[in-house]
Amino acid sequence: MSGINYDLTKIKGFVFDVDGVLSPSVIPLSEDGYPLRMANIKDGYALQLAAKLGYKMAIITGGDSIAVKKRFNALGIKDIYLKASYKINIFKDWMEKENLNSDEVVYIGDDIPDLKCMRICGLPCAPRDAAWEARETALYISKYDGGYGCVRDVLEQVMKAKGEWLHEDHAFGW
Repeated sequence: MSGINYDLTKIKGFVFDVDGVLSPSVIPLSEDGYPLRMANIKDGYALQLAAKLGYKMAIITGGDSIAVKKRFNALGIKDIYLKASYKINIFKDWMEKENLNSDEVVYIGDDIPDLKCMRICGLPCAPRDAAWEARETALYISKYDGGYGCVRDVLEQVMKAKGEWLHEDHAFGW
């Protein structure tokens, strides 16, 4: 039974922010001043499984990191938009490109730049430690913080609602 009050069987696509969602809100800086990010392995498992199952997925982030692109490409996410200072147009274009209606899309965001996208998707979600504006906009607030399993939480609930979680042999490998 899902804790999300939404018809999860309609979901066909997911869009994620990076900082504060796929990685923790606090990030170390390299000696030359570039932000370094951490990635949650359990989020990664759920992302690669969703990709194998054919879900449409995208990342829209204001950050500019080759490491982010490499990590999430390796997990099966092909649509990665870096340096996205204004996310809503990218989000709308992505939905159109993927032929998705807004009610078929989850957007997980944690702060002000995500709000416009969260307001037009079907299922806006936020990590537990998101900014209050994002939590106020979300239909579902994960019990996990950003970078600590909130993505896995949402993906797992959607796949379970559709009978896809641990259903096929490919679920048991990378």
